[in-house]
Amino acid sequence: MEKIVEQKWDYTKHAKFYEYRPNYAPNVIKMLCDYAKTLAGGGCLKVADIGAGTGNLSIMLLENSCSVVSVEPNDAMREIGIERTKGQDIQWVRATGIETTLQSQAFDWVSFGSSFNVMDRSLALKETHRILKDGGVFSCMWNHRDLQDPIQEIAENIIMSLVPNYTRGVRREEQRGVIEEHKDLFDEILYIEQDFYFHQSIENYILAWKSVKNPYWDLETQEGAELFEKIAYQMRHQLPSAFDIKYTTRSWSAKKVKK
Repeated sequence: MEKIVEQKWDYTKHAKFYEYRPNYAPNVIKMLCDYAKTLAGGGCLKVADIGAGTGNLSIMLLENSCSVVSVEPNDAMREIGIERTKGQDIQWVRATGIETTLQSQAFDWVSFGSSFNVMDRSLALKETHRILKDGGVFSCMWNHRDLQDPIQEIAENIIMSLVPNYTRGVRREEQRGVIEEHKDLFDEILYIEQDFYFHQSIENYILAWKSVKNPYWDLETQEGAELFEKIAYQMRHQLPSAFDIKYTTRSWSAKKVKK
């Protein structure tokens, strides 16, 4: 089957490691659901979850009684997500965030969980505007490592010592600017963040890092695999065998402007 995403964002080899990532802070998802439901006038929310991956956010939406259409272009990711959500009120679609193939003005809420940064954000906002009902909600969100947390600080120092030019990319940026650039499409920006702690063993923490796609270590190359093993070696020797680690869920939402 033909790939429908650029090679640089092919997560096929990373999919099996997504289960080791922390999920979003439940209170943030609950607040966003309540907000979207208020704007929709109550009832069951119809949500398009874009770049749904293996279903982490989609499952949280289902737990909040949403009806979900999960859009995911990567076959390996989507297959895991389908298996995890069997028998629930969810449909999986093989498409991208800029060409969702979904019906116009059909959704109360369009969500991007750790996916808005891997596509052309301007085109994604235009497509989101198309598939949202009038007054519907756009949301993008990420879990950010708290770099002041002692565990994260050690991990960051290890990475920087081995990858001096390491940067965290678009996912760490303030998203208000790109939304404001499209004020003809979206307005009334809502920002929510919440800190939380996630318990991990050192081995699961390293496996979570294997889910990360970046230009610094490509696990499919000998050079990339060797670099990652150096990072993992230092983590195993400098971090405890298990720990509570601090993250922050950050989300930006905005209301569709009626044209």
